[in-house]
Amino acid sequence: MNKLFAGFGKKKKPEKPIIVVSGLPRSGTSMMMKILSEGGLPIVTDELRSADEDNPNGYFELEMVKQLSAGNDAWLSNAGGSVIKVISALLEYLPSQHSYKVIFMEREIQEILSSQRKMLERRNKTSQTSDAEMEAQFLKHLSVIKPWLARQPNMEVIYVSYNALMSDPEPLCRRVVEFTGVALHLERMLSVPKGELYRNRS
Repeated sequence: MNKLFAGFGKKKKPEKPIIVVSGLPRSGTSMMMKILSEGGLPIVTDELRSADEDNPNGYFELEMVKQLSAGNDAWLSNAGGSVIKVISALLEYLPSQHSYKVIFMEREIQEILSSQRKMLERRNKTSQTSDAEMEAQFLKHLSVIKPWLARQPNMEVIYVSYNALMSDPEPLCRRVVEFTGVALHLERMLSVPKGELYRNRS
């Protein structure tokens, strides 16, 4: 599943687009990463953040992604054809010399807020921001990032509803396969969205 890159410093345009899974926190990005992994795509993750009660299938994160805003992006030269999770707030820092296929996860905003609140509670943390304030911030961010994505000539984007994926996964999984342009293992992908993982319904 992991793909460890060699020669991070080499500046070479990837032959294939980089597949990016994005969205708001708690919107289903980790589940989509698992779906693509089961389908057979190479996933770029350092596995520093292991699976837990909030994400039983794992987080599929890469610590270096957090450094994109600081200009640490040379490692992307070796990421063509692979999948990387990038939260929507960091999409603007993806370097323009590469091409990307972005799978943007969407979820009912109240479910996102509920899931995030419960995750903080399990970690004995509290947020200084109310749900109403957080909702306003998220909606404002989406109103900016979606038009921005539409203007990027090096990015193709599809929006995938977490809620629809959980209720009827096959049509959306087929759409994702078509979008990636890769012959993926559909049956294994369909085994990932499970009812017991859908715990914060609106």
